[in-house]
Amino acid sequence: MGTVIPLKKSANSAYLELKNLLNDKLVKVEELIELKLESKVPLIEKMSAHHFKSGGKRLRALLTLGSAKMAGYELGYRDINLATCVELIHSATLLHDDVIDESELRRGQKTTNSIWGNQSSILVGDYLLSRCFEIMVDDGDLEILKLLSSTSAKIAQGEVLQLQHRGEADLLEDTYIKIISMKTASLFSAATRTGACLAGSESKEKSALESYGKNLGLAFQIADDALDYYAKELVFGKEIGKDFYEGKTTLPLILIFQRANDEEKEFLKETMTKEKKTEEDFSETLALINKYKAVEESLKRAEYFVNVSRDALSIFENSEEKRILQNLTDFSLGRSF
Repeated sequence: MGTVIPLKKSANSAYLELKNLLNDKLVKVEELIELKLESKVPLIEKMSAHHFKSGGKRLRALLTLGSAKMAGYELGYRDINLATCVELIHSATLLHDDVIDESELRRGQKTTNSIWGNQSSILVGDYLLSRCFEIMVDDGDLEILKLLSSTSAKIAQGEVLQLQHRGEADLLEDTYIKIISMKTASLFSAATRTGACLAGSESKEKSALESYGKNLGLAFQIADDALDYYAKELVFGKEIGKDFYEGKTTLPLILIFQRANDEEKEFLKETMTKEKKTEEDFSETLALINKYKAVEESLKRAEYFVNVSRDALSIFENSEEKRILQNLTDFSLGRSF
């Protein structure tokens, strides 16, 4: 079995505090998402509803709303509209991810592609993106339009870069950081910078919130990748060893390769290039993960980004929103859902 990492109740409470603070707005985001899922093609509505009913933390929407509130946005519904937009981008990428990874489970439920097939899932993901762009055009802010459209491009580039390096046991840590910066951190930073744009903040505040989101996203993804080697599916809805079996080289594997002897490196190279990996392969890899304490070391790396994220908000005046957003950085490491 893998390493058992104790989970922090306080980390979860920070997320719940943010959710409770913004609950009224989040309800409106959910309503707008439901509205945007409407289609004259019944299958699109059915597949979209299935995907969204599987849950999700709506963390990126909350980051958009929370950043806007902290930065001083008060009047109107633009924050709700753009938080919806960010969430639609995220959901579209998840639909595409599941096809690329041939996933059968997400958040403990069957994926849309496992039920309706890859072609329909790709097209429904595209549909969600198109609805998002409708929201951005209606909003009319060219800065935000440029920000979110370029973010969509970064996410796609990150996916391709990850595919390009799939199966590489000797992947450089810098390349891994580049991949997750594009795939995950880019949307986190876009969400938080959008909040600053909505509030009409100065360039310095926009950059600070962008840095907060980027580093939070990096910490979140590193911790998520570490989950692959110790999470319980019942708690997280994540298949154990999913990244491993898909040939994704994440930080725990990178760290053990850096520390492994020649024989262990050869095993990792051979294993990661296999088209089909066995449970025995995973068990042997897990033994190396534990031997070199790769999960703990990965979380230490993530903690660095947590601290950078928290410190980025120091330029803002003290407020309830600032306190919650700063505390939220611990959620990326200690969450239990």
